[in-house]
Amino acid sequence: MGARVVRMFRNFNLENRVHREISREKPLPAPRHAAAPRPPPPPPPPLKVSVRTCKNDPLLALLRTVYVQSTDPAAAAEVRLPTHSLCRRPLKFSLPVAPYGMVELTDVPKGKLTIAEALKALGGHQQQPQTWTPEKIAQDYSLDLKDTKDLLEFFIPFEVKIIPPKTENRITSSKTTN
Repeated sequence: MGARVVRMFRNFNLENRVHREISREKPLPAPRHAAAPRPPPPPPPPLKVSVRTCKNDPLLALLRTVYVQSTDPAAAAEVRLPTHSLCRRPLKFSLPVAPYGMVELTDVPKGKLTIAEALKALGGHQQQPQTWTPEKIAQDYSLDLKDTKDLLEFFIPFEVKIIPPKTENRITSSKTTN
C-alpha cells in the first residue's frame, strides 16, 4: 500500500519537472590541457659498409673451383632392388576364375601366401594332418617353419558346428477360439 502512495508522489507533475531540467543551462566542460609538441623522430643511423656486402675475390675464386655432383636417392634405391626371380616363387595353386575381377597373380614373394594357397594348405592340414605336416607346408610354400606352426595352431579356416534341434519340450502354438 505504501509503494502505491510513494509512486503517486514520485510521478506527480513528472512532465513539468523533465521540461524544467532539459531547459536548464548545462555546465561548460573544463578546457583540455595543451599538449606538448612531439619531438621529431631520430634520424636513421648512417649506413655502414659491412663485410657481408663487399665481394671477397679470393673466396669467390675458391668457390668457383668447387664442383658438386649429386644423384637422386630415389633412383639409387630403385637400382638396388633385387630381381623378381631371386625372391619370388611361382604359384602352387590358383582359382580357375579371377575372384572379384582382380588380376590373377603368377608368382608370390617367398615367405608369403595367396588366400587360395592358404585355404588349400590349411584345409589339407585339417583333413589329413599326417600328410600335410607343418614341415611339408613350409617347404612347399617357402615359409618359415615357426610361422607355419603358428598359422596352423591359431588360424582355423573352417569350423562347422552343427547344433542338433531340440525335440523334447517343444512349445506348440494353439489357436484359441472365442
